[in-house]
Amino acid sequence: MDPLIITCAPVGAEVMPDQTPHLPYTPAKLAQTAAAIREAGASIVHVHCRNDDGSNTHSVERFREAYDAIRGASDLIVQFSTGGAIGMTPEERASVLQLRPEMATLTCGTVNFGDDIFENSFPIMRGILKKMHEFDVKPELEIFDKGHLANARRLAKEGLLAFPAHADFVLGVAGALEATVPNLADLVADLPEGCTWSVAGIGRQQLPMALAAIAMGGHVRVGLEDNLFYSKGRLATNEELVARVARIAHEVGRPVATPDQARAILGLRKAAVA
Repeated sequence: MDPLIITCAPVGAEVMPDQTPHLPYTPAKLAQTAAAIREAGASIVHVHCRNDDGSNTHSVERFREAYDAIRGASDLIVQFSTGGAIGMTPEERASVLQLRPEMATLTCGTVNFGDDIFENSFPIMRGILKKMHEFDVKPELEIFDKGHLANARRLAKEGLLAFPAHADFVLGVAGALEATVPNLADLVADLPEGCTWSVAGIGRQQLPMALAAIAMGGHVRVGLEDNLFYSKGRLATNEELVARVARIAHEVGRPVATPDQARAILGLRKAAVA
């Protein structure tokens, strides 16, 4: 098995600062978190940005501040979200790609997201992919349902996406595919040959999905974006969630990837300066 790549999603678009004191919603807090999760074993940080009051933003300048702060604090792979938050325009979501992060997410289809709809039509996906090509940003395919893999194959046939690619299976969102081992195994079996993959389990399914991925040879995403708790009733920090997965991997004999090892596994270019 390849060394385990641990991605940390420390903020997201849904959790608010009044839900946990550990949410790093400013660039300075993101930098502190980047250093802590790097020490704990992470090799990728998945970035959403907030305003100082905790509200969501996809401002290029705010992302620039966050990118520079993270770069100054760690050698982590910086992965931008192009999902943003519900209600943002596709243009807003893609605008931050001009900063040339090493990676960015591409959600591969529209999905029910609780009571909301997270829209990702083919025109939206094509537009984001064209921006990724323009700025040489490697996509991570965000897969919430099995049909999203079929959508990715269609985009590949159109020449907008190249396989093998890296996919992240986001399982357990209300309205999307449930976080179960059979569902994860089915998705992995349907990946095009040579693809790498990780899994993000939502809420209390974060740890079971991480355990399955470690055993199956995949990779893992954890963080407060997906799960606020370390155990029942006890709020987590991002670095605790990373450290637990790293510790379990070491105990079963699977090494944890450094950022440079993760770059080699994922075929990433060297980081650009924002």
